[in-house]
Amino acid sequence: MKKLKNNILCLTTLLLGLSSSAQEDLVNDLKDIANDFANPAATSIAYQANGGWFSSAQTLDPWKFEVSLHANALIVPESRKSFTTGNYNNLSIQGGARNAIVPTAFGSSSDVVFEGEVVGQDFSFQAIEGVDKNFVAHPFAQVTVGLPYETEFAVRAMPKLTVNDVQVSQYGAGIKHNFSQYLRYNKPEDFQFSAFVAYSLFDVEYAFEPVDLAEFAQLNAIDVDADVWTAELLGSKRYENFEIFGALGVASSNFSYMMQGSNFGLSTINEALEDLGDSEAQFKGDIGFNVYFNDFKVSTMATAGKFFNLNIGLHFRI
Repeated sequence: MKKLKNNILCLTTLLLGLSSSAQEDLVNDLKDIANDFANPAATSIAYQANGGWFSSAQTLDPWKFEVSLHANALIVPESRKSFTTGNYNNLSIQGGARNAIVPTAFGSSSDVVFEGEVVGQDFSFQAIEGVDKNFVAHPFAQVTVGLPYETEFAVRAMPKLTVNDVQVSQYGAGIKHNFSQYLRYNKPEDFQFSAFVAYSLFDVEYAFEPVDLAEFAQLNAIDVDADVWTAELLGSKRYENFEIFGALGVASSNFSYMMQGSNFGLSTINEALEDLGDSEAQFKGDIGFNVYFNDFKVSTMATAGKFFNLNIGLHFRI
């Protein structure tokens, strides 16, 4: 009887070990897929979060306000819409293929089907589909106030907004200081140059068709959360009612991923995704122009780097 109990105990321990190993392999596979799926979205945040921060190297007069409304659009290159699968431990591609091309968060759908086994059950799911967008757009509002010593401070906010299965929120603050004031000869119509620093909190969630991993977990969205520091040098030149500006700088972003869904395996998956939290620095360039009217101006701004971002702003001075 004692020997039977010992055998049952050994068998149970072995089965639990096998189950745990299968779960760990699956979680690591999902971590790799999540990284490849969401990384282009994480990289793009440095461009989305920085569009429209400034439109001139000149600053507002002390205690003057400017309220602006912006429309922002991230242009998605084809190279950022798909990735090639790796070698997974638990998952395999249905049909026996070793690798396949599947969508990123910006891609469309795919016929590729993954299959595996967990908690003693076989499962299969179609490759996670992206939002299938050539550009990702969102609006936001910004308020800027002039400070003494040719400095100005700006804040922006956009509560959570859902546009075509993409949920975006953004908050940030920035400060600009004009250096042309230190030149011996400096008039408003002369070339102006400034430095700008900003910090942004940017959150974007990409929803997809539910992925069913048997009783282990059901997944339906991935959330990319980032904080972005930006530093730029900018110059501008005004010609009566027309002004052109340009800037060069660097954006440093720290981002993390989190899956949305249900069942007991979700927390295990998200704990593994914490390892993917990373920081990335990117150089970028901006160019744009303004058209001035009596009480307002219209600005356009294009940002180039790994992604291309467009911003249009309507600015009212108070």
